Amino acid sequence: MSSEEQAGAAVPEKNLPAEGTDGPETTADAPGGKPRRRWLRITLISVVVLALIGIGGAVAAGFYLKSVESDIERFDAFDSIPEETRPEVVATGALNMLILGSDSRDPESTGGSRADTIILAHIPKDRSGAQLVSIPRDTWVSIPRTKQGRGGRDAKINAAYAWGGLPLMVQTVEQYTKVRIDHVMMVDFAGFTEIIDALGGIEINSAKKFTSIHPPFRTFQQGKQQMDGATALDFSRQRKQFADGDFTRIKHQQQVIKAILDKAASGGILANPTKLNSFVRATSSAVSVDKDMSLVDMAMDLRGLRGNDLTFMTNPTKGTGRVGSESVVFEDADKASSFYDAVRRDAVEEILSAGK
Repeated sequence: MSSEEQAGAAVPEKNLPAEGTDGPETTADAPGGKPRRRWLRITLISVVVLALIGIGGAVAAGFYLKSVESDIERFDAFDSIPEETRPEVVATGALNMLILGSDSRDPESTGGSRADTIILAHIPKDRSGAQLVSIPRDTWVSIPRTKQGRGGRDAKINAAYAWGGLPLMVQTVEQYTKVRIDHVMMVDFAGFTEIIDALGGIEINSAKKFTSIHPPFRTFQQGKQQMDGATALDFSRQRKQFADGDFTRIKHQQQVIKAILDKAASGGILANPTKLNSFVRATSSAVSVDKDMSLVDMAMDLRGLRGNDLTFMTNPTKGTGRVGSESVVFEDADKASSFYDAVRRDAVEEILSAGK
């Protein structure tokens, strides 16, 4: 089997580009004598996360952000994409962000490149909310060919990251949805353990009772339950016990993300320096952004959002099937076409209606 065939199967997923090392410069003001640039990067990245839960404006006002934003290490997501292949901007002022997630400590990980969570986040021009659309990693799509000759055929969508990294992943999502991507955020879901613990745990409502397939083989009861970071991460990893597999995994991930946002918005972390410090540090280790994103502008732009303003959806599909030896997810082409047309036009009511 060729390397492309291996990647197009259940793509052994990881490693996302590693965050670079920080400079040697230190300051006495940095907690524990940590490098100054590291601390400033932590602060800035966390402001974006806090902004998404509606309290970023208060934090942004308290930190000296503009002067240090240039110190943040970023990744390149767009430069190598031919401009003529990219969709045109239809709704000026709306934002579309591609959120790619990995789980670097997943017990099922076999190494290699991966993007096992793919979310297209649409933020309307009026900033009244955000719609987060999960695209199953096994969705069968056409992947563009790279200059190195990789791709150029149909495969599972997360093969794009294995074959061409971030640029090919962006190009593939843009070609599939015909939605122009403005920014990219990368999240290591394993880092959510520390974020959740910093918040004092989260509440999750499990649709059914089931037992984890990973040690220590936790049993999740049906109904509402409090989870610490390790338990919530375990909950979000499970898929093999369910008839719809990855679709349940996506629902669990969406539940965990929503619970984090709700807890952070209502948990009083701004009034608790210890909690805020822990949350800031944990967030920085889990999140990185593209080189063109202004964290300050994003924080101020989204300062009014609350967890209830976020709507989670899943890419329109016809279910699972097989292509040769591969188990894949087939899109519902007609529904997907009308859905992403609404996203392009920033037609929020149509997006919400089509996503039901």
